[in-house]
Amino acid sequence: MSLPTQSFANWIKPPIQDAWFLTGPTGSGKSCVALDLAERIDAEIISVDSMAVYRGMDIGTAKPTMNQRERVPHHLIDLVDPTSEYSVSQFVVDAHAKADEVRARGKKVLLVGGTPLYIKTLFCGMFLGPPADWEFRAAVEADVAAFGMESLRKRLEQVDPLSAFKILDGDVRRMTRALEVAKITGKPLSHWQNQFERVQETTSCKCFALAWDRTQLHGRVNQRVDGMFSRGLLGEVKALIAKFGAFGRTAAQAVGYREPLEFLKGTVNEKDMVEQVKAHTRQFVRRQEIWFRSMPSIQRVPIACELDLGRAASMILDQCL
Repeated sequence: MSLPTQSFANWIKPPIQDAWFLTGPTGSGKSCVALDLAERIDAEIISVDSMAVYRGMDIGTAKPTMNQRERVPHHLIDLVDPTSEYSVSQFVVDAHAKADEVRARGKKVLLVGGTPLYIKTLFCGMFLGPPADWEFRAAVEADVAAFGMESLRKRLEQVDPLSAFKILDGDVRRMTRALEVAKITGKPLSHWQNQFERVQETTSCKCFALAWDRTQLHGRVNQRVDGMFSRGLLGEVKALIAKFGAFGRTAAQAVGYREPLEFLKGTVNEKDMVEQVKAHTRQFVRRQEIWFRSMPSIQRVPIACELDLGRAASMILDQCL
């Protein structure tokens, strides 16, 4: 299949350039450090948090307070309702556009958050792919209804075995997208995504991660979860259900929300619900730390106590001298 070169160029978002990154595991204190750093470098903050985009999901995502947002402008927060889906490709487009707006105001761009995939797309770029072919998607959906999921997987294995291996059973949307990309471009989706394997990182960004001792960080996570429930996390979930009826697929899987949703169904008791949020958050922290170690351009900022958080912005700026 022959497609115009310009089409392929439009489907690829390159790594973001000329920005600052502040990341770190959940509970590491990014939000407070980001405020200090943003003021000192004259920056606006762009959130890199896949769950902060959902309106009303405030306590469980530890969103910046309104006072903090007045102190320093924050972007890409409260974009969609919890019933909606917000994809990583949409995030990449929105983040680049918002960064351009911030620079046009003469401000620096400070990207703050801990969602590894979101950070990686900005570090390495992303293949967004061609627009949806709705007729093709409808045909695939009809085939799945007639012949089942296994036929869809076998079809993908023939076209793009690497994507078939990576995509989880039952994920019809991603399997269909992989088939769609192969049909339109003549090459498998895994071919277009290989920039992630090459790790072609951004070259003009300053990137830092707050690094705690594992035991201390787990203690902070436990305190954070207890604090969320004491501030009314369960009530927040009930209010969202009353307003929207149900959470969308992505929002319902967020740590801190899927456990209360299970509790409200009666499948776990309250004590187990709280312990599950703590355990799931600690598991996510371990995945975050593994990812941070895999990216050599991220400079670690060692944090041993609360006092260090207060001077972390200075430590970061010292590393830039």
